[in-house]
Amino acid sequence: MCKDHNWINTAVRKIEADFQRSADTHLLKLDLPALDGIDIYLKDESTHPTGSLKHRLARSLFLYAICNGWIGPETTVIEASSGSTAVSEAYFARLLGLPFIAVMPKNTAKKKIEQIEFYGGRAHLVDHSAQIYDESRRLAQELNGHYMDQFTYAERATDWRGNNSIANAIFSQMKLEPHPEPQWIVMSPGTGGTSATIGRYIRYQKFNTKLCVADPENSVFFDAYHTNDPHLTCQQGSKIEGIGRPRVEPSFIAGVVDEMRKIPDAASVATAHWLSELLGRKVGASTGTNFYAVLQLACEMKSRGETGSIVTLLCDSGERYLDSYFDPNWVAENIGSLTPYLNQLKEIEQHGCSAPIC
Repeated sequence: MCKDHNWINTAVRKIEADFQRSADTHLLKLDLPALDGIDIYLKDESTHPTGSLKHRLARSLFLYAICNGWIGPETTVIEASSGSTAVSEAYFARLLGLPFIAVMPKNTAKKKIEQIEFYGGRAHLVDHSAQIYDESRRLAQELNGHYMDQFTYAERATDWRGNNSIANAIFSQMKLEPHPEPQWIVMSPGTGGTSATIGRYIRYQKFNTKLCVADPENSVFFDAYHTNDPHLTCQQGSKIEGIGRPRVEPSFIAGVVDEMRKIPDAASVATAHWLSELLGRKVGASTGTNFYAVLQLACEMKSRGETGSIVTLLCDSGERYLDSYFDPNWVAENIGSLTPYLNQLKEIEQHGCSAPIC
């Protein structure tokens, strides 16, 4: 336990100063004339200093651990991650002059490993995503370090009532839009922390917005949500980095979720490719998962004659995945043909929804 108040005060000041140097991320309005009457927005989290939504989480986790006395001036910080959180935590560890080790599956995108090393961290690779938890605990005990454990603390480290949370930012940025209170906010699970923050904020602020969580293949959240079984596990790892998990993470709060959807991996990757063309820059497959669910909801709204807005997250840049989701050989071997979904997406873009999509 760290009781050095001088170090704690300096560490918190450094993290808060870093926050003050950063502007909030942009809310992008997507132009899809074929879906006239339904406004779609992307909260662009790729513009954080470390390039993803996880920058917010890493900041909150460090502040939480420091203020709890778990991290001190000599502490080695260890995290279990599929990459993006580890990149962001490596950034904050360097800011504080602390050693950092990321425990990750060996199939994590090479670009993420390079970014962790760029910030002075070290990647410790394991064979399967289910092994990252126990290995992180073992390393923390062996090195007398601190296991950050994003999957447990994500939902409690962030102030969901407001205080510059992502939910607060979304609703503030929507105030002058034609439909300022979104019909839906769409998020993918991952740690569960962001969906918990958004879902709680919606209820606390008395909004009528609904939260939809989109889960990829080989991830347990969808089945756990519908069976009310928090003990489900999955032996096969998810191919959509950052959001599909082999167990129901402690930070996933099912009670704040209004609806869950299971998105095929081919749909996630195809939508990432299609959306990248639409935006003029690459987005990751987790954004594809989110956006395919957005299109499902938009088509259903259209079929009912409804108007309104839908907000989702652009989680990170596709530049991190040039050797996977944007490599044709990798896609052919691991995902399969994207053509049916790409044709479907082009049809929606040009002519709108003739029927609900699945």
